[in-house]
Amino acid sequence: MAVTHDFAGDFTAFLRPEKDGRRSLDLLVTGARCANCMAKIEREVGALPGVEAARLNLSSGKLTVGFGAGRGDPGAVLKRLDAIGYPAKPFDPAQAVAAHDAEGRKLSLALGVAAFGAMNAMMFSVPIWAGLFGQELGPATRTLMQWMSAAVGAPCAIYAGTPFFTSAWRSLKAGRANMDVPISIGVILTLVISFVETLLGGADTYFDAAVSLLFLLLIGRWLDHRLRSTARSAAADLMALQAPSAVAIDTDGRERHVPLTEVRPGDRLLVRPGERIPVDGLVEEGASELDNAVLTGETAPVVIGPGDTCRAGAVNLLGVLRLRATARSEDSAVAAIARLVEAGAQSRSKYVRLADKAAALYVPVVHTAAALTLAVGWALGLGWREALLRAVAVLIITCPCALGLAVPAVQVSASARLFRKRVLVKSGAALERLAEVDHVIFDKTGVLTEGRPRLLDPLPAAVAMAAPLARASAHPLAKALAAEAGTGLVAEAVVETAGQGVEGLIDGRRARLGRASFVGVEGALASETELWFGFEGDTKIRFVFEDAIRADAAEVVAGLQRRGLSVEILSGDVEASVARAARAVGLDVWSAGLSPQDKADAVKQRAAEGRKVLMVGDGLNDAAALANAHAAMAPGTALDASQNAADLIFSGEGLSAVTTALDVASSARTRALENFGFAALYNLVAAPAAMLGLINPFVAALAMSGSSLVVTLNALRMAMVGGRR
Repeated sequence: MAVTHDFAGDFTAFLRPEKDGRRSLDLLVTGARCANCMAKIEREVGALPGVEAARLNLSSGKLTVGFGAGRGDPGAVLKRLDAIGYPAKPFDPAQAVAAHDAEGRKLSLALGVAAFGAMNAMMFSVPIWAGLFGQELGPATRTLMQWMSAAVGAPCAIYAGTPFFTSAWRSLKAGRANMDVPISIGVILTLVISFVETLLGGADTYFDAAVSLLFLLLIGRWLDHRLRSTARSAAADLMALQAPSAVAIDTDGRERHVPLTEVRPGDRLLVRPGERIPVDGLVEEGASELDNAVLTGETAPVVIGPGDTCRAGAVNLLGVLRLRATARSEDSAVAAIARLVEAGAQSRSKYVRLADKAAALYVPVVHTAAALTLAVGWALGLGWREALLRAVAVLIITCPCALGLAVPAVQVSASARLFRKRVLVKSGAALERLAEVDHVIFDKTGVLTEGRPRLLDPLPAAVAMAAPLARASAHPLAKALAAEAGTGLVAEAVVETAGQGVEGLIDGRRARLGRASFVGVEGALASETELWFGFEGDTKIRFVFEDAIRADAAEVVAGLQRRGLSVEILSGDVEASVARAARAVGLDVWSAGLSPQDKADAVKQRAAEGRKVLMVGDGLNDAAALANAHAAMAPGTALDASQNAADLIFSGEGLSAVTTALDVASSARTRALENFGFAALYNLVAAPAAMLGLINPFVAALAMSGSSLVVTLNALRMAMVGGRR
């Protein structure tokens, strides 16, 4: 029965508002499984009026369509997708998982049937092959064996080929030909030729070849399914950090459990000790400490109170909190990180674009080659049977599955490996650029250092005097001073002057805490690692802080230099502090007191010198430098602007993620190039051999499926070994 789709409904409810009035739509697409499918879908949808961008994630089947402000018709997108053979519906994560799991079960069942058919069809084929060794069967016995092989092999081939036949028919119905079309034609022609040979009493049949081809193809497709599951599970692991439900507080103060998807900005929520923060929100009542380790890598609990921001996924350690939701679950910090993982799992890198172009040429080139093989063979005097067998062998042996898997499989494996090492990859193209890096630039504060200042030689009396002002400030040094003092009174009538300090009343006396000049100390050298405190008209007190170097910073710098990379520091901190950090990590090249523009200009200068720069930074003053670098990394504690400008984000206390990412990127490039080289060499040898009749359909099936397996298994090495430069 034909299935019809009604696209007359109103799908505007599924649109998600974006910046500047733009809107986006997430769809679950059916049937897309290769680079060629992805390119076709993105091209066709992107050409629709009002559509500004279309991006398909093969791992999850999610197509994100971006519409211009006040423009675009979601129904037209769904209609277009159905017309080109890729039906879609509004994206639902639960439905996506169910569809993915159902596909896996179908592939597993088809694979089992193909394995059964291949083994049992060969049981009847082996006696026929024995004639090659002088043990000729009689005509009647040979025909019986052929019919028995047909009785087992043909039904198994028809069932096992359903995934390919369905995809091919959907594509042809849309007026196009995907990679499953030549596979289906090859299998069907092999079965037809074999039946004809059996009826005419011929010597050779290929029922076992047809079902063996499908068995090996299904192995490759099942492995591809598992690879996509790996990428999907990375994002799912992150989303699992969100609580499955939330405790909402009604207007009358009653508590009720609601699904996370029903929480909207403005809702009041209750979070008890030991529970995860369900969505991003602001604390209205209560005080506690949060464990943000899964989000930022920070191991120290963060003290929060009324007015502070909580991010979804953090664990409430102490008190009861009442929050005001500021975002939906899909817009939370955890969801944003999950989208980074999804984006990294399948990206449109230059290698993927190269594979797209090659795959786009495949169907017309191979069909033409098969037709010429048939026509030339007939013209040269070959019988129709032999000419047709050669054409079928050409169709089978040149299937571009290896080419389609060459890069996506590597990117998925590389992204999965880095994810396990707590590095989020925002794009596969970033891995390619990272593999080309020959110069590394580090920011100091928060990158080479831990970013947590510690007060040196604290005097309890002095700390106690300054603590009320320190507790009222959000400055990192003031927070370190407040942490040293512990809980206590907070100054009144507090006014904070950006870049200078904070002033207020302590027991009725006016006091200031901040830079020397702000507090009233004349002639003191400015330092980013000190604070001055004093009451108005009284003696001033100096507090000196130290930001400890990360424990593995020197080892990482030495490792980069051993790999042949040059390394330097660009910092906005004062010269003495940067010099100490440079000595601690073993570097001679550094610059201090730089503005954001200075850092960006320095990166551009290195690029003008022919260097491929990796910039590692975390502050707002690093954002421009990160954006101008050949590749960029930022720690999970970095500001949003820096994370947005970076290509990779790492968490944890150490810097080893930098060398790990470089090694994995280098290995990924090697694996991708190996896969391209193998696919090209394979086709250069296999296609002429099939055209010359040196390979029959059975051997063609083995060779083609073997090539896909080689490419996939080579990519899977990325998940096990990081590689060396």
